[in-house]
Amino acid sequence: MNFYVTEKVFEKMPNVCFGLVSVKGVDNSKGYDFIDAMLDESIAGCEAHFEGKVVKQEKELLPYRNAFTALGINPNKFMSSIEALLTRIAKKKGMPHINAVVDLGNAISLKHYLPVGAHDLATMDGEFCVRTATAEDTFLPFGAEEREPVDIDEVVYATGTKVRTRRWIWRQSEEGKIGAETNELLFILDGFTENLEEILAARAELDDILKNKMGCRTKVGLIDKDNRIFDMDIE
Repeated sequence: MNFYVTEKVFEKMPNVCFGLVSVKGVDNSKGYDFIDAMLDESIAGCEAHFEGKVVKQEKELLPYRNAFTALGINPNKFMSSIEALLTRIAKKKGMPHINAVVDLGNAISLKHYLPVGAHDLATMDGEFCVRTATAEDTFLPFGAEEREPVDIDEVVYATGTKVRTRRWIWRQSEEGKIGAETNELLFILDGFTENLEEILAARAELDDILKNKMGCRTKVGLIDKDNRIFDMDIE
């Protein structure tokens, strides 16, 4: 199965790129002490880094805020997932431990100041992609029972006509969230050419942990304007 990004997305954000780690065979039903420790360390490091600072004004967030503006999204009204996460930690509100996969993604995200999304591949309705929304697309918010329409031409993560993440990296849906039963998934690290080195470093760290500490099979990739398709299948 492929993950891809349409040409229209790159017309809107020419310098966007996506670090990818496809994962098979994860046991997300148990806890890992080292992941708990990683998350706690990342939280402490993030609190120290942003002490006395206004998160949205820091250099790590500017590319995401600029991208939201280019997409026609008010970054003050719709805060990107990474800005929301860093702001929460900077205010010392902490981060709950949820499960191994989610905690690992949050630990990497906080350490590298990057959005890290995890998507359960078993719940896909077809090929997974980042594209612009159509009138047929709908979104199921966290905790909701009724689907809602999305804005036409909005940049979304989607499978079939089901939107997994609205406004690019604003908010994930109820569908495809990571649970104890998750076995196959795709980690996505969203960024730009200006923070590509950080994306590659975070991807390498994530891949190493999944393979060598959690016993998973993995496959890494990178999508940019010159390479828009990634085959997620792992032999």
